[in-house]
Amino acid sequence: MCDSKGVISVRRTDLNESKKFFATEKEVDTLEEAIAGADVFLGLSVADVLTVEMVRKMNDHPIVFALANPNPEISFESAKASREDLIYATGRSDYPNQVNNVLGFPYIFRGALDVRATTINEEMKLAAVKAIASLVKEPVPDVVNAAYGLSRISFGKEYIIPKPMDPRLLTVVSAAVAKAAIASGVARKNITDWDAYAIRLNALMGHDNKLIRRLTEMAKQNPKRVVFAEGSHENMLKAAVTARAEGICHPVLLGNDERIQKLAEELQLDLDGIEIVNLRHDREEERRNRYAEILCKKRAREGATYDEAKDKMFERNYFGMMMVETGDADAFITGVYTKYSNTIKVAKEVIGIREGYNHFGAIHIMTGKKGTLFLADTLINRHPSTETLIDVVRLTHHAVSFFAHNPVMAMLSYSNFGADTEGSPVKVHNVIRYMHEKYPDIVIDGEMQANFALDKKMRDAKYPFSKLKGKDVNTLIFPNLNSANIAQKLMQEMGGAEMIGPIQMGLNKPIHFTDIESSVRDIINITTVAVIDAIVQEQIKK
Repeated sequence: MCDSKGVISVRRTDLNESKKFFATEKEVDTLEEAIAGADVFLGLSVADVLTVEMVRKMNDHPIVFALANPNPEISFESAKASREDLIYATGRSDYPNQVNNVLGFPYIFRGALDVRATTINEEMKLAAVKAIASLVKEPVPDVVNAAYGLSRISFGKEYIIPKPMDPRLLTVVSAAVAKAAIASGVARKNITDWDAYAIRLNALMGHDNKLIRRLTEMAKQNPKRVVFAEGSHENMLKAAVTARAEGICHPVLLGNDERIQKLAEELQLDLDGIEIVNLRHDREEERRNRYAEILCKKRAREGATYDEAKDKMFERNYFGMMMVETGDADAFITGVYTKYSNTIKVAKEVIGIREGYNHFGAIHIMTGKKGTLFLADTLINRHPSTETLIDVVRLTHHAVSFFAHNPVMAMLSYSNFGADTEGSPVKVHNVIRYMHEKYPDIVIDGEMQANFALDKKMRDAKYPFSKLKGKDVNTLIFPNLNSANIAQKLMQEMGGAEMIGPIQMGLNKPIHFTDIESSVRDIINITTVAVIDAIVQEQIKK
């Protein structure tokens, strides 16, 4: 240990009682002498006391924590130039590995207060340290990457400590501290349900999502075999690994196994227990031929030939959907590479649309502090006819009910209740008239502007005849894909709520789509929905 006068040594006569405790008997007097052959430098002093030459005298793979603020004991640039095997951290946010008390103190206090601890002891502080350390080898949430403008963070020299913006710190560290307080006997309040405690902490931060949490618990009870089409895509690979770790599904990755293995190593992901299917490899020839024969027979009256079908089995979407169609898998996730228009075509050919419908659609679920809102059709039908919209309404009613909500649906337009007699409002008006005649028990009305749909008081005062009178709308059906997609993207970008989707509705089997820009959490949410879909399909079949 050094102070401003050099090494704290037993030979010095100016030491107070506190410093005497750390005095060394080694015959070293300066920092330069002390650091030779050292493994770790921990600085809490002033700028520029550590030089490049000093760092080069340290052992292999040295650790330098230069924590002086605002300027560290050695600058980031000088430290990185000193040697390649250096592990370096500062207290600054503009460099990798920021060591900051914000990683510990808020969550130590949170855990201590929640169990009404009489003191903060060493056991609680050690528990906080270990909890913080446990996070660095876990997949980093997308929100953290986005907050720091990074595309990929994984454990290594540039990431040895969680980022201060990491939302996992709240639940992981607080719970660890609370448990340590209870175990060490300083807690005056006991916590037994730690899952409920984590939920409460997330709710305090506005992160709680009861719907997806409920679906996740359902999926964990009966995890299904889910095929991920783009196994070599970073987000899809991370999502598959996380979904398996959370017990949501048994993933199957489609793609080149060597490439997937290499990417997993780069991302430090464990593929243990995850199957990889290289659909284009010679070892899959028998399955490709079998799938081609099945598809050819299914579409023989539509001009399909065996050779054509065989060629299609080299494509991810055809092969993956055939796995579900034949029962080799339970659900299929695709979309981070493929244009959805092509995927829709394949889904119609391989899986088919549910009996009683001529169209299928998709919904997004928006969940926030004000509750849950369902949006349809946000993906499939670009310029829907009246007949298409009728199918979308019926499918949406079924889908919202599937998610344990009573559907209260408003069909949107730029006009209200027949005010405009041309264009898309007329189409929506005709859909409402049909639904009221054929399905009087379904709670739906329109056409109406979005503000009237969501403002019950204004709607009831202006249009008291509405079938929605006195009711809070939880489902919005748009007149076309243009308006639906724009509204969904705007809501997503405005923040304050989590989007789940797109969720397909109307296909015969669980085929679900992601967007090109889908985050890891988006894909995991869709995977959860796909597993629930597969569970329901299984029950229906039985």
